[in-house]
Amino acid sequence: MDNQNISDIFFDLDHTLWDFEMNSALTFQKLFDELEIEVNLSKFLEVYVPVNLAYWKLYREDKIKKPELRYQRLKTTFDAIQYHIGDEEINNISTEYILKLATYNHLLPNAVEILDYLKPKYKLHIITNGFEEVQTRKLVNANIFNYFDQVINSEMAGVKKPNPEIFELALQKAKVDASKSLMVGDSIEADILGAKAVGFHAMHFNAHNDPKHEHCIMIHDLREIKNYL
Repeated sequence: MDNQNISDIFFDLDHTLWDFEMNSALTFQKLFDELEIEVNLSKFLEVYVPVNLAYWKLYREDKIKKPELRYQRLKTTFDAIQYHIGDEEINNISTEYILKLATYNHLLPNAVEILDYLKPKYKLHIITNGFEEVQTRKLVNANIFNYFDQVINSEMAGVKKPNPEIFELALQKAKVDASKSLMVGDSIEADILGAKAVGFHAMHFNAHNDPKHEHCIMIHDLREIKNYL
């Protein structure tokens, strides 16, 4: 990676800067308490976390729509832990989860430190597959919205990462060439391979203990970005 040539850095949001797993767990705990749903949170999350990732993959591949993603990830999890719950209650949990999720604002370790380090030297942007109504609130509530020049989401683009069109829209809005751009994200498929296909440099933030690969630089702590930029 030629760091002398890079002018713009594009970050994924969930699992890269914003601590999705912690904020999601806190949201479910609050909802289950309020709605008197008597499930063991750890047992629920043990099933839900991989189920959610699997349904997001289907959503990313346009195999399911947003309402199906929101319903099925909960339905599948409750079925797996053998907790009987009706469709109306699942839909209620789904709606309340989206409303409450962005009220929690935990960031991954060293996120603010690295943004402070990069902001004077580079233009910073977000490219996210998350829902438009949620992602901006996450950035604002976590006090990091002002670090970013452009925030591109999949609903705005009409396609999801790794589709090249979302990366091309981001470059267009940021007014920068791919050769001068770095994508930092947790998903090899969506962030790394998607960005590289358009000509970006890429850096893999390994949030999911993925095995070693040759696609790009891999980091395990956001502070490691300082070693390259």
